[in-house]
Amino acid sequence: MWYREYYPTSRPRQAKGGIKSQSKGGVSWWAKRWIGVLESFDLGGRLSRGRSYARNGQVLSIDIAAGTVKATVQGSRPKPYAITVKVTQLADADWKKVIEVLSGQALFAAKLLSGEMPQDIEQAFKDAKLSLFPEKHNDLDTDCSCPDYSNPCKHIAAVYYLLGEEFDRDPFLLFKLRGMSREDLLARLGARKPAPKKAAMPESEPEPLPTDPTAFWSQAALPENFLGSVETTTQHAALPRRLGNFPYWRGEERFIDALQDIYRAAAQKGLAVVVGEKAGETVADLPP
Repeated sequence: MWYREYYPTSRPRQAKGGIKSQSKGGVSWWAKRWIGVLESFDLGGRLSRGRSYARNGQVLSIDIAAGTVKATVQGSRPKPYAITVKVTQLADADWKKVIEVLSGQALFAAKLLSGEMPQDIEQAFKDAKLSLFPEKHNDLDTDCSCPDYSNPCKHIAAVYYLLGEEFDRDPFLLFKLRGMSREDLLARLGARKPAPKKAAMPESEPEPLPTDPTAFWSQAALPENFLGSVETTTQHAALPRRLGNFPYWRGEERFIDALQDIYRAAAQKGLAVVVGEKAGETVADLPP
């Protein structure tokens, strides 16, 4: 196009402390769906260049609010480019339709209340004659302060990819962009869900304390197999893995990968404390 004569292909300046892509389009179905929708817009090479920007950490900041995403991206000029992505928010009447459909199926409500995106939630929006994901290019109103006239440009495309990873980490951000916060959504679903009856706790007599002071302050002998089999796990950093990726990670190494060595070393230290180290023996000599 004619403007490319004035704005030839350029290399971005190296960004320090930028947000780096940690995956290839996310691992959950909804993150892949987001990227798939963007790729269906036929954006050409801009999307691939945006993916490269995301992987190299050119995106400096992302702020997600109701219906709006604000971001800054380091390009070829000294001053980072300011980016705005606006998504059409659903009216309150539309959300009432969605909540009614979601509440009508126990599986939808149960998964959302447990923090999981149901597989068929798009159908629930369609039943309400609405859409959770953007359906066409014009559903996203984007702006970038760069001189490139193409919209979206590669800077906006980089933000698109990182948004996909954020949706993978927290699917409720999709609802937030449509104008419904996680708290409000769960509160509305919870209000339509009958409260479970509390089971009566059986009453039991407390065990009396020993009256002999010696017995009271003495520790009973523990059986030899009290601890059971003492060994370290083969799956390190299990809890952080369940929590998912760190939001807007800026390190050179993936967050989970960086934690694995720390957890592995801590497991070996803990094993040494439990089984005891022999003279001249190091933690590395202990069984894995």
